[in-house]
Amino acid sequence: MIKRLLAGTIAMCAVSLGAPAAAADVYPAKPVRIIVPFTPGGAADIMTRALGERLRKQLGQPIVIENKPGAGTVIASDYVAKQTPDGYTLLMAASSLGIAPSIYKNVSYDPVKDFAPITLVASVVHVLEVNASLPVHNVKELIAYMKNSAKPLSYSSAGTGTSTHLEAELLKSMAGVDMTHIPYKGSAPALTDLVGGNVQVMVDAYASSAPFIKAGSVRALAVTTAKRSATLPNLPTVAESGLPGYEAMPWLGLLAPAGTPPEVVQRVYAAVQESLKDPSLAQQFHDLGLDIIGNTPVQFAAFVKQDAVKWAKVAKTSGAQAD
Repeated sequence: MIKRLLAGTIAMCAVSLGAPAAAADVYPAKPVRIIVPFTPGGAADIMTRALGERLRKQLGQPIVIENKPGAGTVIASDYVAKQTPDGYTLLMAASSLGIAPSIYKNVSYDPVKDFAPITLVASVVHVLEVNASLPVHNVKELIAYMKNSAKPLSYSSAGTGTSTHLEAELLKSMAGVDMTHIPYKGSAPALTDLVGGNVQVMVDAYASSAPFIKAGSVRALAVTTAKRSATLPNLPTVAESGLPGYEAMPWLGLLAPAGTPPEVVQRVYAAVQESLKDPSLAQQFHDLGLDIIGNTPVQFAAFVKQDAVKWAKVAKTSGAQAD
């Protein structure tokens, strides 16, 4: 009798210990949600829906896209951080994931500790640009012009604490120049005032600025990334055209809540990798001003940590704060 009881207990323990592995083996057994921290219709939303279509084929389950915009992506990030870590609720995070805790007063999530990184899907092509009437054609000339200007130039951003704000602050700090920040509620009005000459400088996504650059009302000087963009191979980087060491890479990446089984993380990662090989998806990314990256979970984890530290320093130096 005792032997039978012991055998039963051991069997139950074995089943219990094997449950997570078994759950991971059958993942996904139901629809997977991807939370997008922006409103529908933007580049991040369109990209996630396009990727979701390919993931549906790879994972064999519906991929449901939910938009939870607001508070500089804090609302969506905080929501996903608190979900059950089973791989059924994921976050298409943006670079503001690591920026927000340094800008907003009441952020309850930790960008490093509260998420299980899956892959950095793509970088967003940002360009440093000026109103076409400004007599500068590269970063070196812009810095010299600002240093010799009788009063500080004004730069617009999509809002306090956004990547477009802090990328300009990083340039300002590294170049040792003064600029006046004019925040707007979104990229569109900020760009409108750049075109109108009410501000002289802006860092913006190429996808939204492209029509004005092509029309000649805005002049693109450089991309903000460390290497030239596949989308704009002929446009130099800020670093190579006048400000060595400058690097700012806005990004979009897939994360799960911390504690998600490694097997599930690997399953999603593999599915994303296969999806990114689709030529039609690559073309969609290109049209949206996105450069595909698709790094490993380990590489993405290291990147998120480094990125959060970097922007915390920039935020502290600039004194940027948002309500």
